[in-house]
Amino acid sequence: TDTTNVNAAGATMNTDFDANTMLAANSDDTPLALTVAASRIVGRKSTGNIAAMTAAETRAVLQQPESFVIAASNETTVLSTGTAKVTFRMPYAFTLTAVRASLSTAGTGAALVTVDINEGGTTILSTKITIDATEKTSTTAATAPVISDTALADDAEMTIDIDTIDTDNVAKGLKVYLIGYQA
Repeated sequence: TDTTNVNAAGATMNTDFDANTMLAANSDDTPLALTVAASRIVGRKSTGNIAAMTAAETRAVLQQPESFVIAASNETTVLSTGTAKVTFRMPYAFTLTAVRASLSTAGTGAALVTVDINEGGTTILSTKITIDATEKTSTTAATAPVISDTALADDAEMTIDIDTIDTDNVAKGLKVYLIGYQA
């Protein structure tokens, strides 16, 4: 792994980077440790170089979180229940660390908006995503979703189901978020 320290104050560098490497400075002039891995450049603030990082820190740097945001409805039509409300394919193998959902118009009434995510027709959740009444996000739900399958395969067919809608039928604008990193 090629490494360097960039110190904006002293503008010093010691490096063996190849032509594919790009350097960036932090806005607060603290050093930025960089590494090239699998043709990607990743970084983290550091007072030393990346060689001094622990194995866990190195894995965390190399596995920077990313997310997919999938619109499972439009913004103006009230949600309806059903399977495969949207179908898409994973662009690469992906390790899932979190899921969430949001609405542009919150639901009302006793029933929760309940969402399921499937890989190849099989749910990846042992506890489905819920959005509580009058809420616009699942992050504040009384029951958090639980992921039972964290390894999403490259080119896997993914579908999103809406299992339950709000009692008063007013919820709109469902988006589902898959958060994790490339496997």
